[in-house]
Amino acid sequence: MIIAVDFDGTIVEHEYPAIGKTQLFAFETLKELQKKEHQLILWTYRTGKELDEAVDFCKKNGVEFYAVNKNYPEEIFVEGEISRKINADIFIDDRNVGGFLGWSKIWELISSENLEQIEQNFINSNKKSFFKKFFSLF
Repeated sequence: MIIAVDFDGTIVEHEYPAIGKTQLFAFETLKELQKKEHQLILWTYRTGKELDEAVDFCKKNGVEFYAVNKNYPEEIFVEGEISRKINADIFIDDRNVGGFLGWSKIWELISSENLEQIEQNFINSNKKSFFKKFFSLF
């Protein structure tokens, strides 16, 4: 599965442009997801020096991303030719409806034990109205 992960407010607390305190269980969860062979993409507002600092911070904490602000490592962003939208199966972001769930809840929702149930719910939800699909996720 491809998982896009935000940095500020998600991996670390909001302190932009500085790097905030690490969120509880952030790196432990990300490492476990990588062990289960999920592709992690760092998907963040940061650019330039601030982005480099975030990537280095994650590396120092044992997480290297498959790609950073890209769909794949070799992708070259050209304004107007490639969308900035990331192609991911799941987005982990503090700007979700309802706010950031916390890393322990995220692990609970997407651990391998729950993936089959999530996939089945998604298949079944294709037969439901938009609102039923949306609210069945919670």
